[in-house]
Amino acid sequence: MSATYAGARGLMSPRASVWVVEDQALLRDSLRELLSETADLDCPLAVSTVEEAAAALGEGATPDLVLMDIGLPGISGIEGAELFAARVPGCRVVILTVHDEDEKVFRAICAGASGYLLKAVPAATLLAGIRDVLAGGAAMSPPIAARVLDRLAGKDRRDAALAYRLTPREQETLELVVDGLPTKAIASRLGCSYGTIDTHIRHIYEKLHVHSRAAVVAKALREEIVARPGNGRAGPGSEA
Repeated sequence: MSATYAGARGLMSPRASVWVVEDQALLRDSLRELLSETADLDCPLAVSTVEEAAAALGEGATPDLVLMDIGLPGISGIEGAELFAARVPGCRVVILTVHDEDEKVFRAICAGASGYLLKAVPAATLLAGIRDVLAGGAAMSPPIAARVLDRLAGKDRRDAALAYRLTPREQETLELVVDGLPTKAIASRLGCSYGTIDTHIRHIYEKLHVHSRAAVVAKALREEIVARPGNGRAGPGSEA
């Protein structure tokens, strides 16, 4: 086993047990040293694969938190997050990786990870993130957090549009109405006839139960059916 293991957490120890799963030996050893030098954290297990960590679980050891890479040999860090969530209730997982792709971020969160930090974070930020997660919070590198919030906001808008049964074209039309474009300009922007857009707008009024442009704009913004111009969406003077 390519690991450093110092036994299970003592029953009376005030230090939280943090396991490290990282296949780069130099980084793995550095993380273990960093954690062990703190007064409130300990790293009794540092291994290169999820399989090795799972074997330690089989011997009765349990962590409070696992700091884990995604790109591991064998079982991936995302699958590892699922494994720890299933086998160690209450155990937290923080992903520490170089990967910042949206797909990996959201797969990790869906797998049960409570944090997603990039390896470039300063040591103090990493330790603060670990402590936040142990306290019941979440830890994310700022660029990751911003994209997660954007993704969730987009999901809320899609859900709202679905609740009112807006078609994709009606959703596009509504966004341009909120931007303040007149019907003729919307038709030009979307490559449709004036009559087609006029029909879309009437359908939007019916579905949102409103009777004027002012009312439809107010409701669309209040219920976040569309994003506000300038918040991830261009305003009326921008190119489509």
